[in-house]
Amino acid sequence: MTKPNMNYANLKDSYLFFGIAQRVKKYSELNPDKKILRLGIGDVSLPLAKTVISALAEGVSDQAEKSSFHGYMPECGAPFLRKTIGEFYRNRGVKISDDEVFVSSGASDELGDILDLFDKENSALVIEPAYPAYVDANIIAGRKNIHLASSIENGFTPDPDEEKKADIIYICSPNNPTGAVFTKEKLKKWVDFANENGSVILFDAAYEAFIEDENIPHSIFEIDGASTCAIEICSLSKTAGFTGTRLGYTVIPKALERQGMNFNSMWVRNRTTKTNGVSYIIQKGGAAVFSKQGQKEIKENIAYYKENAKILMRVLDEFNIEYTGGVNAPYIWLKCPKNLDSWAFFDMLLNEIQVVGTPGEGFGSCGEGFFRFSTFGSHEDTIEAAIRLKSFLKHLFNK
Repeated sequence: MTKPNMNYANLKDSYLFFGIAQRVKKYSELNPDKKILRLGIGDVSLPLAKTVISALAEGVSDQAEKSSFHGYMPECGAPFLRKTIGEFYRNRGVKISDDEVFVSSGASDELGDILDLFDKENSALVIEPAYPAYVDANIIAGRKNIHLASSIENGFTPDPDEEKKADIIYICSPNNPTGAVFTKEKLKKWVDFANENGSVILFDAAYEAFIEDENIPHSIFEIDGASTCAIEICSLSKTAGFTGTRLGYTVIPKALERQGMNFNSMWVRNRTTKTNGVSYIIQKGGAAVFSKQGQKEIKENIAYYKENAKILMRVLDEFNIEYTGGVNAPYIWLKCPKNLDSWAFFDMLLNEIQVVGTPGEGFGSCGEGFFRFSTFGSHEDTIEAAIRLKSFLKHLFNK
């Protein structure tokens, strides 16, 4: 008899965003006349940049002519895109070679697939609050998860803990859900910790394009020693609106080795075994993101989302509500007022002002008492949500 992967039985009953969707669906069915403003799941609302659209169209046209037609693409990525991304890093002062760049179908896919490089006996350290998939992917693989709690006192960017060592270390900066960013000094501590203990850092840089503070690193490879202990996973989803188009990239240095095994070579073998590459058309669009005009256009879109953040932050500031994020990240992580628990706050916002956010408890137990707003919506909806939120808080604090 076939034996299923019993690790699935160890997962929580309901994935966070599925649970939110169910509550919102129920409310909508009972209140069809109410307009719900969604500041929960971090999907983008602006269309792809014009330069990207032009490149995608050119890619489609290429497929219509025998001379420019492309079938299967190189499994590790088209040379033109690997070179483009490599140059993007090198222009920022990060020394990587083109063949250390791997093109993927997005960070979410890659964060799950990359675990193929590690033995199931390896342990994984997750700094919480955290993106739930970090924990779930390792539960599915049968790995032990070690949870390191962060807090508002350390800015949700804790230092390594000698009592909590692991083989795999997850670091997300700018962070989802807290919006916190790791400074060079903080990252250096983690890099040294990983090298001393033989660990590998999985650095999730999906939101690096939102960093505006010049003292905050965009890449872990800006830190001395990272090439021997880190893998960086990036995405064009939030950088350039590729949530529905699906494209990302991963950097694995050739210097990264453990027990005589080279992770770069292992990943080449993995990709050539398990994938047939990413669509030529999508990679053409991806290359346009890194052009001078492409960078200009996506920065304009990012500025749009950051204006949404300012709109919400002004309301929180008015009521002296503590929060992180919003400046170098597209998320605002706030302390629930009146010491409400996160799901109670969620229900109040949904039922009283029809605004949907994300309860912090869903990102780990230390997220209880906190709440996440996404800033990826339209200006119009964000302004309306801010008006409703201000009225709600005024009433709440006047009780």
